Amino acid sequence: MGCCSGRCSLVFLCAVQLMVALERQVFDFLGYQWAPILANFFHIIVVILGLFGTIQYRPRYIVVYIIWTALWVAWNVFIICFYLDVGSLNKDSDLLTFNLSAHHSWWREHGPGCERREVSPSADSQAYISVKGCLLEYQYIEVLHSGFQILISLLGFVYACYVVSAITEEEDSFDFIGGFDPFPLYHVNEKPSHLLLKPMHL
Repeated sequence: MGCCSGRCSLVFLCAVQLMVALERQVFDFLGYQWAPILANFFHIIVVILGLFGTIQYRPRYIVVYIIWTALWVAWNVFIICFYLDVGSLNKDSDLLTFNLSAHHSWWREHGPGCERREVSPSADSQAYISVKGCLLEYQYIEVLHSGFQILISLLGFVYACYVVSAITEEEDSFDFIGGFDPFPLYHVNEKPSHLLLKPMHL
């Protein structure tokens, strides 16, 4: 397959997925979001596996990447529903931290244009953080992150299916013309020819 083929496109998409996943992992660590941290970790491993399989012509590794991509799309759909409070989901809950802490998305206090101010506590209450002036609310930033992940994952899914079918067809055609046949269809007769020399009588 040439450089502008689906294989090279899949390599490019895997590289983009790695960069986006690493960026997301950093901000999830800053926000102590343990469930997304684990999901990002597995995602990075499988994308590296898919990248290796694409470069080394290993269709089984690409199939693992395809299966994980479907799960990754479902996970990001869940994240979108979580931050948009779909159904019984609530973005203010501690679900993504496994109820181990009260931390929330890092973008909640550090979004673009946000002014973070700590409000002094009263005698019988705890201090809390007041955030005002955000140009974009944190839940929409998280939704945009997940939406972009879904977009590149769907593209990766399509190209991965194409690459697997292309590699399989190449292997089948190579086998058909005798690539793995110990007695190929086209062969040269290796038996030496014997020339009989007879004396000539005048």
